[in-house]
Amino acid sequence: HVGAGTLISGDDVRAAKAAGATFGVSPGATDALLQACEDEGLPLLAGAATASEAMRLLARGYDMLKFFPAEASGGAAALKALGGPLPQVSFCPTGGVSPGNAGAYLTLSTVPCVGGSWIAPADLVAAGDWGAIEAKALEAAGLSG
Repeated sequence: HVGAGTLISGDDVRAAKAAGATFGVSPGATDALLQACEDEGLPLLAGAATASEAMRLLARGYDMLKFFPAEASGGAAALKALGGPLPQVSFCPTGGVSPGNAGAYLTLSTVPCVGGSWIAPADLVAAGDWGAIEAKALEAAGLSG
């Protein structure tokens, strides 16, 4: 599956869909962005950092969310607290997540995965070092809580 991010506008959604993305990722969720994704049939991993944001998205049918910015929003402890009253919502934390703290998130029942730019850092992308990026992705795939 190929995802596209960071989607923040309807134009971004249409461009992602035209490029072949099968899902989108966003740091937040405006009504316009959600509507554009729904109109294009593009599933969205919408960002939420508060209970109100998560509840609003859940009411609209989104039950898998991006927790962003994870570390700045209180980290695994904050996400654990959100999971108490919202156990039906799953989260993919990003933003400050690293191999060193990913395990704390992955121990939570509401966290099936984590994301982080450490997998494909800008310097390796610029150098076209796809082997190193693949190695980082394989390492990330082996992380557990």
